[in-house]
Amino acid sequence: MKTLHTVSGKDVNEMQSKPFSTHHQFLIVGGGSAGITVAAQLRKKLADNDIAIIEPSEVHYYQPMWTFNAAGVFEKEKSKRLMKDVIPKNVAWIKDSVTVFNPENNSVETADGKLISYDYLIVAPGIQIDWDKVEGLAEGLGTNGICSIYSYRNLDYVEECIKNTKTGTALFTQPNTKFKCGGAPQKIMYLASDTWKKRGDLGNINVHFTTAGSVIFGVKEVADALEPVVERYGVEPKYLHNLKAVKADEKIAVYDIYKDGKVVDEAEIKFEMLHVTPPQSSPDFIKNSPLADAEGWVDVHKHTLQHNTYPNIFSLGDAGSTPNAKTGAAVRKQSRVVTGNLISLVKSGSMNESLSYDGYGSCPLITGFGKLILAEFDYNNKITPSFPINQMKERRSMYHMKKDLLPIMYWEGMLKGRA
Repeated sequence: MKTLHTVSGKDVNEMQSKPFSTHHQFLIVGGGSAGITVAAQLRKKLADNDIAIIEPSEVHYYQPMWTFNAAGVFEKEKSKRLMKDVIPKNVAWIKDSVTVFNPENNSVETADGKLISYDYLIVAPGIQIDWDKVEGLAEGLGTNGICSIYSYRNLDYVEECIKNTKTGTALFTQPNTKFKCGGAPQKIMYLASDTWKKRGDLGNINVHFTTAGSVIFGVKEVADALEPVVERYGVEPKYLHNLKAVKADEKIAVYDIYKDGKVVDEAEIKFEMLHVTPPQSSPDFIKNSPLADAEGWVDVHKHTLQHNTYPNIFSLGDAGSTPNAKTGAAVRKQSRVVTGNLISLVKSGSMNESLSYDGYGSCPLITGFGKLILAEFDYNNKITPSFPINQMKERRSMYHMKKDLLPIMYWEGMLKGRA
C-alpha cells in the first residue's frame, strides 16, 4: 500500500494539486544527504512541527558507494533507494524544484508555479556537475574508454574500462573547481591499479594522475602517507594540468598547463582509458539568487551555517560557502549545528552559542582492495582522528568500515536522524 506523508492532516497530493501551498514552518530545499538528515533530526526533536522537502528526484543515491560499484565490489543498485522510502514520516515531500528565492518575503517559487512560504529555510541542493565545461566530454562519455564514477549510468562502463585496459595510458583527472569527495579521483585510480596489478597487467599500463592542483593531497600528513601508494602502483602525477577538452574519436585528452595561476601551455595526451572527475559548481538556481556569495555558493557563516544576510536561512552540504571538503562526513557534523540552532531559535528566539562547525571533513582513501587510509581534518587542515590509532597507515579494518559499516550508518543512522 502506498504511503502518503501528511502535514496538518492534509494529503501531500492534495496540497500539490493546488496552485499555491501557502506555508511551512521548516522548508528544506534538496532531498539529498543533507536535506534528509536535517528533516529527520528536526522530526525527532520537534515532533509536532511542520516540515517539508522540495525535491524533484524519485531516487536517492548513496554516492560514496559508487567507487566500489565501478570497481566491481557491489552491484550499483545497492547504492539507491526510492525517495519516498527515505523521506521521514510526517514530512511533506513536494516533488518539484525551486526556481526563484524571495528571501525578503520568506518564500520560494517552483518550476510548477507554486509559491511556498516558510518560517525557516534550509538550503541543501547539493552540487552541480558541469559536464559541458570540458569540451567533448558530455558527448564522449561512455565511449572510447571515457568514463566517470560521477555518473550513476556510467558506473558499469567504468568497470568495463578497467577490465578491458591491458596496455597503454590510463588517465585519472582532477579539476580546478571545487568538487564532491576530494579523494574520489584517487580512490578509483588505486582500485583500478590494484586490479591491474593482481591481473599482471600493471607493468604494461602507464597510470597518470592529472590534477589542476600542485600536490597529491591538500593535507600534508595525508600527502606523505600517499607517497608509498603512488610508488607501489607506479603512478605518475602530472600537477597543474587541468583537463579542458576530450577528442573522443582520437582518444586524446587536452590539458591547460598552469604556472603561477596562469595558463602557460597546452598538452595533448593519448589514452587508452580516461577517467574524468568533471568540473563542478553551485547549482545555477543558487548562483542566480540573492542567497549566493560572489562565487555562487550559499553565503553562510562558516561556523554557524546561518546565512550572512537572512537570519532565518541556513545551508549545509555541498552548496554552502563553507571552505571545507565537500563530503558526507561534513554533512553529519554540519547537520547537528543547523538543527541545534533551528531548535534554539524556535524555543528561545536566539542561536545556540555552544554549537560551532569546525570544518570537519573525512576522506576514507581507498588505496587498494582491503586497504584504506582514513583522513579526517578541519578548516585548518589539522588532522582530527576519530580513533586512537595511526590513521595515516593503510588498514584493512578501515577498509571494511568504509565498505560494510558506513552504508549501514548512512541508511539507518544519518537518514533517520540518529548520527
